[in-house]
Amino acid sequence: MVSSSNALFVFEAAARSGSFTRAADELNVTQPAVSRMLSRLEGHLGVKLFERGGKGAVLTREGEVLHRRVADGFRSIEIGLREIEQLRDGKEAVTLSVSSAFTTHWLMPRMDRFQRHFPAVDLRFQMIAGSLRGPVENVDLGMRFAEADEAVSAEAVIIREVMLPVCSPGYRRDGSAASEDGNTIIQLSDSSSDWAEQYPPFATGRDGPVKTLSFSDYAVVVQAALLGQGIAFGWTTVVSHGLIVGALVPASRRLTVGSRTCVLVTPRNRQARPVVREIRDWIIAELRAEIEAIDALYPDMGLLKASY
Repeated sequence: MVSSSNALFVFEAAARSGSFTRAADELNVTQPAVSRMLSRLEGHLGVKLFERGGKGAVLTREGEVLHRRVADGFRSIEIGLREIEQLRDGKEAVTLSVSSAFTTHWLMPRMDRFQRHFPAVDLRFQMIAGSLRGPVENVDLGMRFAEADEAVSAEAVIIREVMLPVCSPGYRRDGSAASEDGNTIIQLSDSSSDWAEQYPPFATGRDGPVKTLSFSDYAVVVQAALLGQGIAFGWTTVVSHGLIVGALVPASRRLTVGSRTCVLVTPRNRQARPVVREIRDWIIAELRAEIEAIDALYPDMGLLKASY
């Protein structure tokens, strides 16, 4: 055990700033005091934590291990302190790591319902603009796509990855009058596949040369389709609300079923609080109800069977 927690505060400041001098300024102590404290910590552990030289304080391999763990510990303490403050104020903060598209086009239209169901929850977001990837860290729940060989608990599963081309009713309706113009395909710029080539002619009546629009934010891709700018490849986890209210319609009745599964997972180092599990279950139930309603609107697509 480290003899003093002060040593860990000093170590974290020096590791983060890469300088004993900057760490001393931050902690309002002298640079020699920082150096002595870190030397004692190294002596206690029996390893060097920093390479000292002209490039500042550079972490050794052992120092990187300690910094990672200390930083995680400080973040956990900070989260715990915030949770105590929220309990005092009668509110529980829940942070979701989700795409900007899911937040904009699926969650926002039902935000009033969420707030009625969870009046004591202060909902916060870690937004992802492009493809839904990256580690789930420093949040309560993260929406991700799990590969077929990934082990995922049953309660975390939302839906299979299902996509279909979507457009606005006006774009589909007006296609026959502008058939010489051809379709505009709206796509996510970091997507590696040319999905439109996999489909037969779209149900828009546009036979001219195909044009493309590319955006780095999938929320903008869907918004462009809603505004009648073309056809987008719609993940059902994002476009289901638009299909239900008629703001979007299928541009083809053929579905694409991916190999992945959409899941809501918690960070590995964090136990889900009861309210977090309730929010996860609410999202899963809301989306399933929406998929069932879309399946009733378009029974020939087989959406419900493809999704679960």
